[in-house]
Amino acid sequence: MALKKKRKRVTNVSDNKKGYPRLLLSEAVEIVLAGKRTEGLRDRTIDDYKKMWRYFTDWLNDNYEITYIDEITTEILRNYINYMKYDKPRYHGHKYIKTKNTELGLSDTTININLRTIKAIYNYLDREDLIKVNPVTRIKLLRQDIDLTNCFTEEEVKSILQQPNLRDYVGFRDYCAISLLLDSGLRNEEMLSLRDKDIDFSSRFLTIHADKSKNRKHRLVPVSSHCIKLLLQLIAENKSHFKTDRIFLSSYGEPLTANHFRKRLKYYAEKAGIEGKKVTAHVYRHTWAKTMILNGCDPFTLQKIGGWKDIRTMRRYIQMDTKEMRRSHDDFSPLTSIKKKRT
Repeated sequence: MALKKKRKRVTNVSDNKKGYPRLLLSEAVEIVLAGKRTEGLRDRTIDDYKKMWRYFTDWLNDNYEITYIDEITTEILRNYINYMKYDKPRYHGHKYIKTKNTELGLSDTTININLRTIKAIYNYLDREDLIKVNPVTRIKLLRQDIDLTNCFTEEEVKSILQQPNLRDYVGFRDYCAISLLLDSGLRNEEMLSLRDKDIDFSSRFLTIHADKSKNRKHRLVPVSSHCIKLLLQLIAENKSHFKTDRIFLSSYGEPLTANHFRKRLKYYAEKAGIEGKKVTAHVYRHTWAKTMILNGCDPFTLQKIGGWKDIRTMRRYIQMDTKEMRRSHDDFSPLTSIKKKRT
């Protein structure tokens, strides 16, 4: 006998009497941003919210006559997803990249970044009882294929490390930064924010403070003696020219920005002849995590060093390709080990 589903009890204060406010699109997003600031979101995240919402509202203005936040339906959001996936020019609205004859359709990763922002905005309005119907309830993120090419091979790493000119300040600085990324798995912002006081040269640990960490947790990161030596040399070079305790600087003594360093990484990869791969500090982090696992590091230690809150997140960083799967199988197959003992 099938069980009867429980029905929600209807109170005297029905939804129709609740009196939801009629919010303009601009008013709604300002309420959300103010609330997110009180929740402690960083300025960079708030800026991302503004940017993603602007992309959405620009598209709305071109295709619909919508004034209020409650006029947006699930169907409209699905149309926006289709637009992003098939019709939106890549780099549309970018300051420096021209969009003429560019490829149409954003990557699934980029679309999901947009969707997460829109879902977060509507979910906040829903929690605060500012909308009667939440149109994102039935909107799901796109399924993404796991990219097995987002790491450098050992040969590629060796080639990259040969590119910086160590007799030049910028070249030596970049060599130190690349070496540190490969040795520690630091995120780009974590590394660029390092100061002299964050390094314990005797124990060879870096301190990543909570305000610089992505998950807002203080952590210690071990580094090799080779990296410690490089950092000591870079700090000495900095102090002979500049009055700052920051470690990674421009040739004029200003803090090295993430965007500028990203261009430097791409420059060295091109010099090394690496093609068909993204070249960011995050790819170095992937390379570090995967190599640590292959060299025998246990996952829980890796999670602690890398600063991942959830081990499921870390698993995406250590996907193995067929070559490594073959080697691991040949080394650890129970049948292979039994046959070796017999012989």
